[in-house]
Parts: sequence; structure tokens; C-alpha cells
Amino acid sequence: MKQFTDKVVLITGGNSGIGKATALAFAESGAKVAIAGRRIQEGEETVDLIEKAGSSSIFIPTDITQETEVKNLISQTVKTFGRLDYAFNNAGTPGILKVNIDESEENWNQVINTNLKGVWLCMKYQIPEMRKNGGGAIVNNASIRGLIAANLSNNEQENKPQHNIHFYCTSKHAVLGLTKSLAVQYAKDGIRINAVCPGTIITPMVMSALSEETIKNYGNQYPIKRLGTPEEIAQAVLWLCSDSAKFVIGHSLVLDGGLTIQN
Repeated sequence: MKQFTDKVVLITGGNSGIGKATALAFAESGAKVAIAGRRIQEGEETVDLIEKAGSSSIFIPTDITQETEVKNLISQTVKTFGRLDYAFNNAGTPGILKVNIDESEENWNQVINTNLKGVWLCMKYQIPEMRKNGGGAIVNNASIRGLIAANLSNNEQENKPQHNIHFYCTSKHAVLGLTKSLAVQYAKDGIRINAVCPGTIITPMVMSALSEETIKNYGNQYPIKRLGTPEEIAQAVLWLCSDSAKFVIGHSLVLDGGLTIQN
């Protein structure tokens, strides 16, 4: 029997990058997979890949900043598969790059609402369903920018939108605080809440934001001399959800090829 046979996992941002790799990894391990995202075609393509691999899947178009849509997401997942065992709250946005504090309230709201409010809303409705089953596991995607700031100087900028590093760092630090706080509260209910903190990972979002030269330069900053892959993060998420990690609660798992230990 596969590790997650008959278990149900929900992944936000599961239609691309780290989320997609995690959805496929769970499916290969026997889980039924619910995927949430805003890009419908990509979501349906991921569902097709999962079903071809022999597992069950559903894509539910969702804006995680809207409470009614998140409530519907959880409801439809449980209605389709009968339960919810695991969740990977992965959906996020980098925002628009600024190297100083001069930024718009609109961009602040976009980053904070997606990266922080969205995670809170998801857990608000995920946790009650897991309590019905006697427990579960939640993993939030926090990034190494939830642990350290980024020293992004003007000469490192591209001539097109990139990460709004100040707002992004703020949102990811807050995700770790929320993760730890709720982990303490719901551990007694058998719900383990943890976070992954990836370094720069080769995803469509990163590829669209950075030039090939910048990506190469970023990779050279890592002791391992390369950036990470979505599949490497996916395996960490599966481990945190597995019984092998049942004593791991409120942890921030750094997956950065050694970048942060240099600082």
C-alpha cells in the first residue's frame, strides 16, 4: 500500500511550480488531490496528469483572498472526497519590486491579502474538517524570506516587475508567526501545523521575474551552487505530512541549499 492511500490533500496554488510538483507527488503516493488556483487551464491540466497517474483529483477555481471562495473550496473538497487529511497552503504572490518604502497601498494589500490573509482563511476552514477526522497536517509555504531579509540593491534590479521584497518579507514572516501560534493551539487535536521555507526555486514565477543571468548569479550565491527544484520542496512537504514527522509541530523547515547558514 502506498504511503497516502485513501488520504485527501488540498493544495492551493497547485496548478504550477511547487504546488503542482507537490500535487503530483501526493498522487504518486496514493492520495486524492484537490487543487485550488486562479488559472483554470493549468489547473485542469494538472488534474489530467494526476488522473493519468491513477489517482483522483479535482480542480476548484479559487481566489484565496475571498472568504466565500475559500469556504466553498473546503466544502467542495469534502463533498467530493468525503474528508480532508492534509493541506499545503502554497498559493502566493511576489508583488511588484521596490527597493525603498515608496510603494502603493494597493500593492501592500495584494501581497498581504494573498500571502497572509489567504493562509489564515484556508486554515480557518481546514482545521474544523481535520478535527472531525481526529487530526491531520497542514504545511504553509513561508519562504526563507520569512526568516531573513533580502539585500536587494538598485543594480540588481531587472527592467521588468519582480519581487516587492519588503512586502513579501513582511508577509512571509507573518505566516511563520501564524503557523507557530496555531500549531500550539491545535496540537492537542492531533493537527500538526508546520511551514517550509524554500530558497529560490526554479518555478514559472521565478523564470518570468528574473533573467537567465540573474538566476545564474543567484545560484552561485548558494553553497550547493544551484537553485532548488519544485520536486525537492514537494518531498519535504510530503515528509511533514507523513507519520515520520508526527513529533514535528510548529517547525520552519529551511530548504535553501545552505544559503542562510552563510549569513
